[in-house]
Parts: sequence; structure tokens; C-alpha cells
Amino acid sequence: MKKDRKMSGFLVLCLAPAVILFFIFMIVPTFNVFRISLYEKGAYTPDETFVGLANFKTLLTDASFIRSMQNMILLVVVVTIITFAFALVFAGILTREKLKGQNFFRVVFYIPNILSVVVISGIFSAIYKPENGMLNSIIGLFRDMTNPILWKGQSLVMVSIIIAMVWQAIGYYMVMYMASMASVPQSLYESAGLDGAGRLTQFFQITIPLIWTNIRTTLTFFIISTINMAFLFVKAMTSGGPNGASDVALNYMYSQKDAGLYGYSMAIGVVIFLFSFALSALVNKVTERETLEF
Repeated sequence: MKKDRKMSGFLVLCLAPAVILFFIFMIVPTFNVFRISLYEKGAYTPDETFVGLANFKTLLTDASFIRSMQNMILLVVVVTIITFAFALVFAGILTREKLKGQNFFRVVFYIPNILSVVVISGIFSAIYKPENGMLNSIIGLFRDMTNPILWKGQSLVMVSIIIAMVWQAIGYYMVMYMASMASVPQSLYESAGLDGAGRLTQFFQITIPLIWTNIRTTLTFFIISTINMAFLFVKAMTSGGPNGASDVALNYMYSQKDAGLYGYSMAIGVVIFLFSFALSALVNKVTERETLEF
């Protein structure tokens, strides 16, 4: 009994610092965001005026906020679909096909993930330059470029950001799926091959179902992280321009804070928090299925 008490006391001492820090730096600030969203408050003044849900009512008629939410949802949906499609395909090819230099391709695909968002944004901003960027220079070999393509112009800026975000994320998830696919018994593929199943059929009928738990977990994680990554890429590449065409909700939240509308910016933060939570719950529910074992 005395030994169990000593062990319990030791565990409490070990966990207490982490729990205290989590409470101070995560729980308290989160509740404070919800509280301040109900007030009219400047960013640099202690004065607060309770306004209830007035900030949230204003959001419903704020065209800039609505556009920023639309852009954020577009990035979350499109980047997630493209990233996971390519990551699964590349993982399947590098796992099942006997290619020369497989380890080389793994390293090359993973390199973008170890680069900072600022570096990646700088690389793609240079690629997208209208006058002497690599992309327009290549296109110029095949067509007249008197009027260069504005890749960061109002009509193409979201496409440009999507390409950068997908390039950054594919390698990480490809490596994760390769680890899962490597654990699938080769005998299952051999049996399916004897039954006449082709590579594509095996991929969708054997590989995907058997690594579905990993796909489901990474999907939820990626969707939430994309909300933050979208803000970082937009901030580093366009700052929300031109004319707010690439603005996302987190970037708009910071701009409202910088304008002195602290309570209003916290209301935007609450909406983003609830949106993330609801989206995670929805994805978990939609992707729920019986776990297959082998």
C-alpha cells in the first residue's frame, strides 16, 4: 500500500508541471477568447464594454469575413483532396513497385516538409514572378509572353497558394502511408493476383481498407493543420492580397486585431475554433467504418 502511494505521488509530481503549463497557456487563453468575444475592446486598452453577441451578428454581414471563410474552406477542401490523392498514389508506387533509387525518391519528396513556410513561400514567389519567374519563362518557350501571366493576380492567386501548400505536404503523408503499406502482408496481394485482380483493384480493395485507420487519423490532423498552414502561406506569400482575394479567416482575424478591434477579432477566433471542432467531428463521423485486421 505504501509503495503504491509513493508511486502515485511520483506520477503526480511528474505530471503536475505539464498539467499546470497546459492549463495556464492553453485552457485559460481559450476561455479568455470566448469571454472577450462578448466585449467591445481595443487591442491596447484595458477598457471593456459588454456587447453580448453583437460581434457575431456583425460577422454575418461582414463581406470581407465571409470571403475569408470561403477562401479558407476552399483551401481546406481542395488541398486535402489533392494532397491525400497524390500521397496515397506515390506511397503505393514506391512501396509495391521495384524502382531504382526508391530511397532517393523518399528523401526528395520529404525535403519540402523540413523547410519552413517562409522559405517555401519565397521559393514559389520567385517561381511566380511575372517578368523572369521560372514558370512564365518555361511557358514563354511555347507561346508569346508579351503579357505575362500574373500567377499572384486576383484570378490565379488561390491556385498558386494551393500548389505551394500541396507541394509542401505531400512528402510527409506519403512517408506515413508507406510505413502503413509496408506492414500489409504480401500474401494478400499474391492471392488477389491469382484471382485475377489487377494492381488498381488491389490498391482499392486491399491497400486502402487495411490502412484506413491511418488515413482517417491523418485526415483529421491534416484538415485542422491546414487551417493554420493556410494562414502562414497567405501571410508569407500575399498578405491576403490582391484586394483581399487570398485572405483567409485567421489572416482577417489578425488584421482586425491590428486595427484595434480586439473583441471583434476574438469573435472571429471563436468562429474558427467552432468550425475546426465541427469539421473534425464531421470527418470522424463520415470516415467511420469497421476496422479490418490481417
